[in-house]
Amino acid sequence: MAKYFDVHPENPQQRAISQVADSIRAGALVVYPTDSCFALGCQLGSRDGIDRIRSIRRLDDRHHFTLVCQNFAQLGQFVQVDNDVFRAIKASTPGSYTFILPATREVPRKLLHPKKKTVGVRIPDHVVAQALLAELGEPLLSSTLLLPDEEEPMTQGWEIKEQLDHVVDAVIDSGDCGTEPTTVIDFSSGEAEIVRKGAGDTARFE
Repeated sequence: MAKYFDVHPENPQQRAISQVADSIRAGALVVYPTDSCFALGCQLGSRDGIDRIRSIRRLDDRHHFTLVCQNFAQLGQFVQVDNDVFRAIKASTPGSYTFILPATREVPRKLLHPKKKTVGVRIPDHVVAQALLAELGEPLLSSTLLLPDEEEPMTQGWEIKEQLDHVVDAVIDSGDCGTEPTTVIDFSSGEAEIVRKGAGDTARFE
């Protein structure tokens, strides 16, 4: 059964955040809130976590996983960013954007797009997600919690706990989450290509 953590949206309880971070280090798959919608998250190198996310969402090997980072310094360890791209991303973070970029050697091969050797990265503008990332000290390997055959992500933490009780290990609930996923911008060619219009404004990338 999944552990359920009712966390304050503006002042998250440190004890709860620490417990979730410890469980992630021990291999747990968790559901946590972001500035776009709820996400599934596990430790960066967790093969089991990756397989479980693929199973829950029925994803193939072309799916771009996202490394959810605390800040720009952390993001820079995992993707290659030139000066022009740096400025464009810096101006949009933290926020509801996922950027697809060439990965560095720090990223496990299992996470890379098989042909492009790219990975998605983002920095969320959400107090609880940021508290969890700060406690963890490394990115969370993540994917939007959008179940197969559903058109919109789930928005209620208690419903997620009920429905996914036996396939995830913890659910952090800090109130309603949105249904609109991140805007995805592919910078792997050096130019901005809008892959998905979502919660983030695309105007600066058009």
